[in-house]
Amino acid sequence: MASVHTPTISVEDPAVEPEIKSASKKKLIRRLAKDQSQRIRLGVQIAFALLNVWLCVQFYFWVRFFESGGSTHWVERPAGVEGWLPIAGLMNLKFFILTHQVPPVHPAAMFLIASFLTMSLLLKKSFCSWLCPIGTFSELLWKLGRKIFKSNLTLPRWLDIPLRGLKYILLGFFVYVIGKMSAEALLDFMQQPYGIIADVKMLNFFRHIGQTGAIVIGVMILASIIIQNFWCRYLCPYGALMGLVSLASPVKIRRDAETCIDCAKCAKACPSQLPVDRLVQISSAECTACMSCVAVCPAENALQFSLPPRKADEFAERWAARTLEPWVVAATIALVFLGIVGYAKVTSNWKREVAPHVYMQLVPEADQESHPGM
Repeated sequence: MASVHTPTISVEDPAVEPEIKSASKKKLIRRLAKDQSQRIRLGVQIAFALLNVWLCVQFYFWVRFFESGGSTHWVERPAGVEGWLPIAGLMNLKFFILTHQVPPVHPAAMFLIASFLTMSLLLKKSFCSWLCPIGTFSELLWKLGRKIFKSNLTLPRWLDIPLRGLKYILLGFFVYVIGKMSAEALLDFMQQPYGIIADVKMLNFFRHIGQTGAIVIGVMILASIIIQNFWCRYLCPYGALMGLVSLASPVKIRRDAETCIDCAKCAKACPSQLPVDRLVQISSAECTACMSCVAVCPAENALQFSLPPRKADEFAERWAARTLEPWVVAATIALVFLGIVGYAKVTSNWKREVAPHVYMQLVPEADQESHPGM
């Protein structure tokens, strides 16, 4: 009896390889609802940027009133500009912790940094990607660079990691200096001429910028066009502080391994270059809760900004009432910001008035005032 030859099919056979590969792929359950996270985030960014522009313009005219000896139009000093004084905010916050008293100079700086830290505790480092004007400007720059050069430069890991540590070193320096100061020393610093007009000196830095300052800023802008979030990623101590606080946040970017189709679009979209596609949750201090990864994910319930999932077999049950929609994030940010600022205003702690004659003397000579420690 003749034997029947059964042909052997090798998995290496190119004719059957596509079929085998497709069988091993996860089934895509496509998202039905259109993602709105980036549109909502952009709206919040624009609103906060416009608020800061208005504050800066009003502050400029307030400064000009005293520089002109009172001959120009009077406008009220906007306390909100103290948000640009993060070091003063940290000093005032420590003063409040030590004395349980609202500081007498630049109190708004303390309330603003408290609101931003609260956001970081609740919603990761959302201040950086949703509110910070520098973060918004930096994002515009690297997107411009991507349009010009088709892609941004990614530094090798051996260089990227040490550079990321620079912002923590800068933060450590400021924390060390402020940490050594007693309540009396903090109060003395605040009430010295330099402390009183620190905001004016900040404005004058940009108004009367020298060649060295212009070159440094120019290099920063160029680097931010070429490299994603250059300042935020490597040098911003404020962002470093927010990132450390955000480690305690219960809300994180979370990936459901069962519904994820391993397309890696999330990792490619992440401005912080985090391996979103390989982790169950993103706990990194570098995550800014921008939700760019969530925006590009094509699979339903595969990636979300959420609280820890429930233990359930069905993915819909796991994430029910756990995921934070973009409008919830925006509403929470607004509630924290307006709530803390509103509390400060209602309790008459938002600003502490300095006598006009003191400003009349100090503001015109602001550039001559030097740091007490110098």
